[in-house]
Amino acid sequence: MTLYAPNISGSPRPVIRPLDEAAINRIAAGEVVERPASAVKELVENALDAGARRIAVDYAAGGKVLIRVTDDGCGMTAEDLPLAVARHATSKIDGSDLLNIRSFGFRGEALASLGAVGRLTLTSRVEGGDGAQITVAGGRLTGPRPAAAQKGTVIELRDLFYATPARLKFLRSDRAEAQAIAEVVRRLAMAEPSVGFTLSEVAEGEAPRVIFRADPQSGDFFDALHGRLTGVLGAEFTANALKIDIERDGLHLTGYAALPTYSRGSSVQQFVFVNGRPVLDRMLLGALRVAYFDFLSRDRHPAAVLNLICDPERVDVNVHPAKSEVRFREPEAARSLIITGLRTALSGAGHRASTTVADATLAAMRPEMPAFAPRVYQMDRSGQNWPSQASFARAATWQAPEVAGESHGFAEMPQARMEPAGQNPQVDDEAFPLGAAKAQLHGNYIVAQTARGMVIVDQHAAHERLVYERLKRQMAETGIKAQALLIPEIVELSATDASRLLEHAEALARLGLSIEPFGGSAVAVRETPAILGTVSAAALLRDVLDELADLGRSDSLQAKIEAILSRMACHGSVRSGRQLRPDEMNALLREMEATPHSGQCNHGRPTYVELQLHDIERLFGRR
Repeated sequence: MTLYAPNISGSPRPVIRPLDEAAINRIAAGEVVERPASAVKELVENALDAGARRIAVDYAAGGKVLIRVTDDGCGMTAEDLPLAVARHATSKIDGSDLLNIRSFGFRGEALASLGAVGRLTLTSRVEGGDGAQITVAGGRLTGPRPAAAQKGTVIELRDLFYATPARLKFLRSDRAEAQAIAEVVRRLAMAEPSVGFTLSEVAEGEAPRVIFRADPQSGDFFDALHGRLTGVLGAEFTANALKIDIERDGLHLTGYAALPTYSRGSSVQQFVFVNGRPVLDRMLLGALRVAYFDFLSRDRHPAAVLNLICDPERVDVNVHPAKSEVRFREPEAARSLIITGLRTALSGAGHRASTTVADATLAAMRPEMPAFAPRVYQMDRSGQNWPSQASFARAATWQAPEVAGESHGFAEMPQARMEPAGQNPQVDDEAFPLGAAKAQLHGNYIVAQTARGMVIVDQHAAHERLVYERLKRQMAETGIKAQALLIPEIVELSATDASRLLEHAEALARLGLSIEPFGGSAVAVRETPAILGTVSAAALLRDVLDELADLGRSDSLQAKIEAILSRMACHGSVRSGRQLRPDEMNALLREMEATPHSGQCNHGRPTYVELQLHDIERLFGRR
């Protein structure tokens, strides 16, 4: 089948002609409005730019039939409304400086695009003025005309893509489109914690069903953001999140990042904003991943909500019509701030582990009860509900199993090493966060009593982390020793790869990898990191190149070195099964308290579980 036929001599010459305005608008709509969620994003951002304090979003059939956004912003006059739906007409910039953008919208394309592919109605009123309304259907404008309205604006979009029905075939199910709309509103709600949001689904003949609601938060920025994130992501996230507030070189990073032990199975709880604008930026998300790579296994993902604030002239948001991509003037400074800020916060958390670890432990301890049988303890029973004499008689026929050397039916507690009374004079150890060691179970688990409850420590995992952190400190102090190759290894690369690699030669040399040009597009490897032992220089360089191509920076060599240190720590740590004396157990607890990141092992698993006394008492029905 011929897909393309060149112009044959003698055939009519193609004629260049301008497209009509309707076609231009429909083409623009394809870039700006990809799906109903895109329309919601544009309309809600317009409401925020108008200074709205409350925004309501209604939709029907996943936004395909109806999208309505109501706000209490500054509103528009009857004269403003026709301009609002004209292409490249906006109140947010004057066109003289496209790098100094301080609003969500600025291109002046959204409303014109929506009016070109759907049936758009705008109703608005400014304070002290009269309400007005216009409609745009398939690019045709009607109005303005007088209308009853409150201060603010109501934008109603019906029959999205009716003018371009082919686009409807590419939309997903109503449920999938509704989920995408909800995700857009949730992200914008996190960006503006002082603004109230309501998202509702409407159906003919039924009352609106509220899908999401976020009331305006008061207080300072971090208090408001904490309250908003609790409502959007849940109290579990904020209970296990660290406050991020770091400023350097004119860049300011704020937000909350979760502890490593609160990791997720996917990246669904990673939200990045630039000057309050939700973005999906590969470089920023890559920096987030790098900040945690020393604490999480490859199949786990960190959770964080981060806002990078900078002078608008240092970041270009005019990269794509959807405005979800940005380009920094100094990308390395932005990336470095995220990595440094997060690692500083994680170090400050010390030995802290997430509360979800204890919650999972308590859930595992509770016996599963039938859904129809609530848990009832004997002390809760009234006199008339005591077991009958027949039930006592049946119980009396039960015989305890015979255990060698015993006749009372209780087996010896397996592998438990209890601390003799009076042998630990440091009773004040219970005031420490991880308490005083009381027992060692199964040769690996240290049980400690704290002032508030108890702690169970995995001695091997904990000591492995302590040794690993010690090795990293030594490496930072003494540097990475390089091992000179007797015969330099020559690696043939493409000219582009060789140039990209040599640009980073100085940084690689600090990690023990020494490279230099060897004529043409070849690179000579003269030294490799000694800690890696015998290594294929060609394979190592290709790993580095893959990461440079993906992220513009390579951390693979650093990761390989730290993976070696992690394995060394594993082999040099206290093994499972080793019996520890009370003073050794307490020394381990004290070192954990003093060592950053000791709440999780080198693979991201928790090193200890803390159970509060009131939770323990609930297990036994005392509360």
